[in-house]
Amino acid sequence: MIELIDVHKTLGGKKVLVGMNLSIKRGETYTVIGRSGIGKSVTLKHIVGVMKPDKGRVIVDGVEVQNLNRRQLERFRVKFGYLFQSSALLNSLNVFENVALPLREHTRMSEEEIQERVVQKLSLVGLKGTEKMMPSDLSGGMRKRVALARAIVMEPEVILYDEPTTGLDPITADAINGLIRDMQQRLKVTSVVVTHDMKSAYKISDRIGLLHEGRIIQEGTPDNIKDSNDPRVKQFINGEAIGPLTTSRD
Repeated sequence: MIELIDVHKTLGGKKVLVGMNLSIKRGETYTVIGRSGIGKSVTLKHIVGVMKPDKGRVIVDGVEVQNLNRRQLERFRVKFGYLFQSSALLNSLNVFENVALPLREHTRMSEEEIQERVVQKLSLVGLKGTEKMMPSDLSGGMRKRVALARAIVMEPEVILYDEPTTGLDPITADAINGLIRDMQQRLKVTSVVVTHDMKSAYKISDRIGLLHEGRIIQEGTPDNIKDSNDPRVKQFINGEAIGPLTTSRD
């Protein structure tokens, strides 16, 4: 479903992706782990076409993303749902209006159809009856759920999650993890997650890849990653300050 082939990207003079190769199967949940600032979110931006590689290819469902023009990109992005790290709800709109926004922007659905779709998606994430609430009235976990409802309201083929549990307490984070897994199983979508939360990665993933020095250096099932003998993987998953992933400046 998604393939990055020898992708290179330099930002501000820093090499972020260096020969990145990644292959994600249709219908699976693939999680990219790695240190902060290492290029995880940049990887998502390449997949959805917000960034284009300096070199290499990004292929999604047979489409060469780097070759699309602006109008083609607009049509292409309809197949994606995106859960932002900050949830990115519009504070001036209530819950219903936030979730309905993509439908109004990108479809010709009637108001009755929009009403039905929004209520359905809010029910799916456990927020039935919250339609008139404002973002300022919501807890962090509820904001994430509304953002997830908005991400799936267009019934996308791919959902991208950028640090979905950041800023949440452990109980709420676990509830969000359960929702992500439930979305994948119910909707049969392909999901790509970036996170440094290993508890989340283990729970939601079919496969996990560790991003380091601009490329995926090891990938496998959660059990494969837990049992890895690679000292770089062991340092990251155990949260150790000293090891091959850190330098004297860290």
